[in-house]
Amino acid sequence: MEIDIKKPILDRNERLAAENRSRFDENGVYVLDLMASPGAGKTSTILATIEALRDRYNIAVIEGDIASDVDAQKISAQGIPAVQINTGGACHLESDMIQRAIDTLDLAELDLIIVENVGNLVCPTEFYLGEDAKVMILSVPEGHDKPYKYPNIFALAEAVILNKYDTVSMFDFNEDEFRAVVKSLNPHAPVFAVSATKGEGVEAWTDWLSGRIEDARAQATRA
Repeated sequence: MEIDIKKPILDRNERLAAENRSRFDENGVYVLDLMASPGAGKTSTILATIEALRDRYNIAVIEGDIASDVDAQKISAQGIPAVQINTGGACHLESDMIQRAIDTLDLAELDLIIVENVGNLVCPTEFYLGEDAKVMILSVPEGHDKPYKYPNIFALAEAVILNKYDTVSMFDFNEDEFRAVVKSLNPHAPVFAVSATKGEGVEAWTDWLSGRIEDARAQATRA
């Protein structure tokens, strides 16, 4: 007899994620789950996104890390509400963690919540948090072959950010092959070439995100 210990964990996660989704819908908040390897530039991408959109939307950030609150401090220094989740060793965020985090936020005052998931290319794909979209960040130094090695995260993402694009000439990075493999895994996901720390390419990414936020608002109004 086999006992599947994974199923009850995922079932509970899905139930709580649905509760999160209801709260986000009730308050008209768009929620983005950012996934990437450690060092890919999740926080720098969030900071660039905040800089581009803060005049249009009220934004909060939920930071997921195994330990420390370094990234949350960087966000807070910009005057943006930031909630730190330390997983204590877990390689991903789960919906109950998000539920506790949003209890500390005034959802009625927010338009956008960006969740920075724990740096990992495997576990975060399995856990729905109640978000509107998952977005994958890959940095150029990681190599163009990552979609071969971690196809699930690229297939699941609704958009892909290719970060540290200003370094593409310094590495053996085959951009054409990378884009082709991503397209084969996920034909509808746009790929945005971005240098987050320099602000290059950010406008195309934030225009896409703004469009998604406005679409969600329009659907909520019709409902």
